Amino acid sequence: MRKINNVPVEAHTDLSSLTGGEVLKWDADNTMMVWELQDGTTFVPIVWYGDRGVFTGGAALNGTMDYITFSSPSNATDFGDMTTNRYTGDSCSNGSRGVNAGGSDSPWNNVNTMDYITFASTSNATDFGDLSVARNFNGACSDGTKGVWGGGNNLGSVNTIDYVTISVTGNATDFGNLTNSRNTVGGLANATRGVFSGGNPAENVMDYITIATTGNATDFGNLTHAKNGVQGCSSETRGLFNGYPQGSNNDVGVDYITIQTTGNATDFGDLTNDYSCASTSDVVTAVFAGSNTGDNTIISKVTIATTGNGTDFGDLTVGRTQNSGMSGD
Repeated sequence: MRKINNVPVEAHTDLSSLTGGEVLKWDADNTMMVWELQDGTTFVPIVWYGDRGVFTGGAALNGTMDYITFSSPSNATDFGDMTTNRYTGDSCSNGSRGVNAGGSDSPWNNVNTMDYITFASTSNATDFGDLSVARNFNGACSDGTKGVWGGGNNLGSVNTIDYVTISVTGNATDFGNLTNSRNTVGGLANATRGVFSGGNPAENVMDYITIATTGNATDFGNLTHAKNGVQGCSSETRGLFNGYPQGSNNDVGVDYITIQTTGNATDFGDLTNDYSCASTSDVVTAVFAGSNTGDNTIISKVTIATTGNGTDFGDLTVGRTQNSGMSGD
């Protein structure tokens, strides 16, 4: 893939008459995807992850933020507090700054609040701006530059997608629409594509967007089951979704997709905890924290590149549900 004037151009496009721009390559020395400038030797890192995972908020009206270190599995540690106690929002990052948006600050009182943290410094969150529409149960993703939130509930499900530039505080801007209105949506992304899945009432829908270019979402494929309470995380190539399958009280399974290839999801394995748990990754390990019941402190981990069941990572500082996760350094 090549990027001209900051817009991705698919590899099958004839680029012979073009100069400059960047090409998406794997930087083996630093084990990450990068944009390589074609008129120079500078690598532009693509980073929307890091070794520190942060879990924000949760029911019932919890403003706590915890953090873990992916490279040293153990119990979570207090990071600070959100600007308001809330739950059912979602988070994403650019690798150094994380943003949490939306949610409820009291039962059924949806908010447009966005606040942010700097991963390197444990402290309380700071106001970032406002979403275009107050809502909870939205999904989030990032390409390392833009943060994008899709779907949610605002006295009924919405199809709204809006975005921010994570490095610049301010209000969100309209991006486009999901293929249908739904809430309890999960989101994930790589350097170019964002995917939103599931929803309430339980759905198997997956949509995708090209993050660099605003516009409406396009059908991606289907989850293995219709699911709600969905959360997502990813590596550069593979995305994982966890959620609650309609009609089952026992399946706490994870589905996976190849982000750049549209198609239906495949079963990955089962977690040791429940659905409605926060998820994030360092692109190698994915973690899922909390549970639907709210009294569960379990953090499960899986290796994204290999299918299998979750194993224990550690525990949150306090049990909660409907929290969100993000990672950075």
